[in-house]
Amino acid sequence: MYTEIINKYNVPVPRYTSYPPANYFEPFTNARYLEAVQQSNQASERALSFYLHIPFCRHLCHYCGCNSYPMARPEIIESYVEALHQEIDLILPLLDKDRSIAQIHYGGGSPTAIPVTLIKELNAHLLSSFPAIDRPEIAIECHPGYLSEKDWLQLTECGFNRLSIGVQDFNIEVLKTVNRRPSLLPMEDIFILLREKGISINLDFLYGLPKQTVENFTRNIEQAILLSPDRLVMFSYAHVPWINKRQLLLEKSGLPDNHEKQTMFDTAAGLLHKSGYQSIGMDHFVRPNDELSIAMQTKKLHRNFQGYCTRRTTAQVYGLGVTAISQLESAYAQNTKDIPHYIKTISKGELSITKGYALSPTEQLTREVIETLMCNGCIDWRNLSKRLHVSVSTLKAATAYDEKKLSGFADDGLIYYTDDYLEMTTAGSAFVRNVAASLDKLMLHSPHSYSKPL
Repeated sequence: MYTEIINKYNVPVPRYTSYPPANYFEPFTNARYLEAVQQSNQASERALSFYLHIPFCRHLCHYCGCNSYPMARPEIIESYVEALHQEIDLILPLLDKDRSIAQIHYGGGSPTAIPVTLIKELNAHLLSSFPAIDRPEIAIECHPGYLSEKDWLQLTECGFNRLSIGVQDFNIEVLKTVNRRPSLLPMEDIFILLREKGISINLDFLYGLPKQTVENFTRNIEQAILLSPDRLVMFSYAHVPWINKRQLLLEKSGLPDNHEKQTMFDTAAGLLHKSGYQSIGMDHFVRPNDELSIAMQTKKLHRNFQGYCTRRTTAQVYGLGVTAISQLESAYAQNTKDIPHYIKTISKGELSITKGYALSPTEQLTREVIETLMCNGCIDWRNLSKRLHVSVSTLKAATAYDEKKLSGFADDGLIYYTDDYLEMTTAGSAFVRNVAASLDKLMLHSPHSYSKPL
């Protein structure tokens, strides 16, 4: 990719894991959230997805921009998990009992920092409360630095069918620099154990960290290919020290420049493609028979805060735990980030919503347009308008559609477009966020700060 194109488009833009982005959230009440939950029973998408946030980490990695907290005392962890059970019980009566679970996802923090038995009890609570669709996705993010063989075996007994292993990098020097522990067990042994139990495996990597080079990051991917994970994810390190001041420590070690960072990704992606993996969205790679690949080919890929999903597993998301975000058809709602306040409020039988956003009908259309582009790399305006039961002109009017901006992207080789169709080129796929931002009316006068695409 030409250096001038990288420099031109490597500007701060939203990641669009939601629309509007979470930094547009405003004060929100429990009452408004409860109203949105009740309305969700009448929404077109009736499947259920539960996201559980486990905020604790045994060590805080310097790069992390997630809502994470140092490991708490055992009694605090037990009180927190009990509050999760109580929050589940507060939400359950509001949801129609004929709805089915499509997804359960644990994130953090490091969900596997707490005793696995507590996680098993949470899964049992949810799965005994509702029926599940055929082959629901029950997944958890795992930090391999602290998990023994016994821990991995216990995880396989919790009902999970997918584990995401946060490797980030195999290089010990890189891990030391970012304050992350390497895997306690050889990764080969973990794969053998999980495969024997029929568990699907994701490997997660992070590129753009200090001491990473094109050469040593390529070795990461070569090693990963030998392991043959079901899915592999390469997240771009987002340098946002105004959110996480620990990231300032990484500046002392030096960060790869834009060109080197993009070359890391391009080289790794090339290796994965040669090994039979296919690109999904911005950062995922899967086998051709993976349901995400099939959804991508049929232009039916979707995304929520947990990542990419198919139409089969697409659902409204109900967030549980501190900072967890519920992603409903008409609104978003986020819990408090204060652990003691969360435990105290939930124990009194009250929810702990602090922020959220109610989407207008126009913003719901904008969300559909941007999600379609971000997931499938294209927008068929006529097909999308038929699905949403609005005219093409109404759909475009809901966005900041601008021929001049689109023409500029096309001139730079990033997109191909006509009046009825817009598609990212292979060269432009790294900058899909930029094109999405050009369709976002909120970006015309945005006061917010964002990470860069590369």
